[in-house]
Amino acid sequence: MSTTLIVIIVAVVLAFICIGLYNNLVRLRNNRENAFANIDVQLKQRYDLIPQLVATVKGYATHERELLEKVTAARTAAMNATGINDKIQAENMLSSALAGLKVSVEAYPDLKANQNFLQLQGELSDIENKLAATRRFFNSTTKELNNAVQTFPGNIFAGLFGFKTEPMFEIPKEERAIYDKAPEIKF
Repeated sequence: MSTTLIVIIVAVVLAFICIGLYNNLVRLRNNRENAFANIDVQLKQRYDLIPQLVATVKGYATHERELLEKVTAARTAAMNATGINDKIQAENMLSSALAGLKVSVEAYPDLKANQNFLQLQGELSDIENKLAATRRFFNSTTKELNNAVQTFPGNIFAGLFGFKTEPMFEIPKEERAIYDKAPEIKF
């Protein structure tokens, strides 16, 4: 074999490896975007349900106006967020506001017995569970992308083609202490 033929074969093999690495990075990025689209579907249901829940709670808890306004403002901010990172931040704010609403509801035994409220609360719990599952899937796809971007030889091609590590959908650091604390159970 001539050296020219060997060089051509090596160049073709390297070209196929580069194409394979690039295509894998694109596939992983698209999987991450698809995973976030699944989160968007659940968020849309959440946004549609929150006004009903807030209206029901308002009927019972008119003096909790500040909390209800916070939930409504957080919902609006989340709906208007653009880009994956902005949506992650806005959703964390909304989750925090909803947690405050759930705590407030505990003070109203009549509200907790109201059939409409129970149905809405059940639907919201279902959506929150689905959101948790889709967030886990999103974080899994983000981890796969980040691993491909950070490991050799993918890191070389990732840098060349503008791929970068992406943030996970996580609890904000300032709220982590709340979630790390064991819940109080009272009977």
